[in-house]
Amino acid sequence: MLKTNQKRVRLKVKDYSVSGEMFGLIKNSVYGFLETFPQPSSNNLPKYYQSEDYISHTDAKRNVFEKVYHLVRSFSLKSKLSLINNFAGEKKTLLDVGCGTGDFLHKAQNNGWSISGVEPNDEARAIANSKTHKAVYNIEQLLQFENNSFDVITLWHVLEHLPNLNEQLAVFKKLLKTNGTLVIAVPNYRSFDAGYYKSFWAAFDVPRHLWHFNRKSVSKLFNSIEMEVIKVKPMWFDAFYVSMLSEKYKTGKMNAIRGLWIGLLSNLKAVSTKEASSLIYIIKNK
Repeated sequence: MLKTNQKRVRLKVKDYSVSGEMFGLIKNSVYGFLETFPQPSSNNLPKYYQSEDYISHTDAKRNVFEKVYHLVRSFSLKSKLSLINNFAGEKKTLLDVGCGTGDFLHKAQNNGWSISGVEPNDEARAIANSKTHKAVYNIEQLLQFENNSFDVITLWHVLEHLPNLNEQLAVFKKLLKTNGTLVIAVPNYRSFDAGYYKSFWAAFDVPRHLWHFNRKSVSKLFNSIEMEVIKVKPMWFDAFYVSMLSEKYKTGKMNAIRGLWIGLLSNLKAVSTKEASSLIYIIKNK
């Protein structure tokens, strides 16, 4: 089990998307990531996703944030595909966990990958299945896949959402082929934009984000299950989108120019610090 020091709240953060409730961030004394406290129970957690503003569950393009999100996604799909192609096995088997509306799986399928996806949201899963010839399943399917089945398992901004973190990581390790690759993208709370916006930083996204990672904590976490981070890559576009949304949370109004400026500053600083707003971790068995 994860051990937590619950005595000190490092930061108080509001749920700006759904409930308006306040949550604390506390530091995990073993791995160094931050934890949302208190965390909703498994029965209550789904209600915090019940919002039309939760973009990854829809294909909506109703406002500037959604339009920017989809524009960025069209570029990022190409780079994601290029990344996993470096780790393709003979059968090119891919599992995308938390696949949302299935665009990445669809892209991979059209490029010769044998795909499977997992998505707990019913609406998003239905959209994904319409794009992937019904290759997307509910979360329970994770325990039904055969062990050592996948060359690549991806979690694009998903790990931070998963309860029972230790148990989930053990499942991914079993499903991955011995020489397979785990690709995980998560926000980085040590980035410049996180430090600038503090409690208004949109990538905290409490309580949907249960865990908040930095580079050291990810390495420690996977070392604990005999896996290692072999490479870390920045996600440059995330700083712009997150900063625009953070600006809205901070000021109560849309200020795209200011948000884009902070995003640019964050990326420029990350060139030397390596602390981009979001990071992709390439992870393999030791």
